[in-house]
Amino acid sequence: MIVKVFIRRHFKEGNDTEAFNLLKKIRLKAMEYEGYISGDTLVNTNDPQEIMVISTWQSMDNWNTWKKSEDRKNIDALLEVLQTTPTLYESFVFSKYRLSAKTGFADHPG
Repeated sequence: MIVKVFIRRHFKEGNDTEAFNLLKKIRLKAMEYEGYISGDTLVNTNDPQEIMVISTWQSMDNWNTWKKSEDRKNIDALLEVLQTTPTLYESFVFSKYRLSAKTGFADHPG
């Protein structure tokens, strides 16, 4: 089941180059993990310091493996220093999986 993870970050002014270099680095590392499909990096049109990354994974298990990995945690710690607020994570599945989402995906094999 495809999972889309929305990752919202707000960076301090003046850190754009370093922040985007780290965002590229974290994506390249994510690509090495099983289940990674794609990622998009978007800039808020009303606040260019706010960045939304949309990461697409084959399953919640794949996403959780990446999220808990030391590779991600190490780069994320560098990103957090450049941010004004903590990173916000939200994961979504397509609406046809709504009932599985309600049960915490216990009835769906992934």
